[in-house]
Amino acid sequence: MCSRTANLLGALGIALADAQTAELAASSGLAPTDAAALNAVGVAPGCSIRAVRVALGITHPGTVRTVDRLAAAGLVERRAGVDGRTVSLHLTAAGREVWQRQTDARLRWLERTIGRLAPGERADVERIVSALLTAVTGDEESAERICRLCDEHRCPQDRCPVTLAITAST
Repeated sequence: MCSRTANLLGALGIALADAQTAELAASSGLAPTDAAALNAVGVAPGCSIRAVRVALGITHPGTVRTVDRLAAAGLVERRAGVDGRTVSLHLTAAGREVWQRQTDARLRWLERTIGRLAPGERADVERIVSALLTAVTGDEESAERICRLCDEHRCPQDRCPVTLAITAST
């Protein structure tokens, strides 16, 4: 029975990932990595290339190329960082518009999906998903990758199971 549950959970994970990728592409026209990078800058204005790299889980050169694409598209701008060696990343006005559009589209799809459940089932899903997120959160870098598409305004850090898992482990 546990094997069936594990298999179902795996299928759900793929379905959710595929649907979110499709929603992001349809709403923003961005590739998944670019959409996630845009979200990383949107939730943390002034962040560094390193912060985006951690959220994406890719190499530094790969992150620089991603930021280059977003900058060339007029969505992100580089500004002077806290010291002479770093840059600070910010969304442009166009970038904020695309970020908001992709964030809203993702959330609408997820809300429609959850809305198909009975109210009691929704409460069960929140409880179970929170427990699973706590279980799969390893360290701060894994937490950043897990939440790379999250809207932190809708899931405050003081209630986020991923953030709470990291806090509890330190």
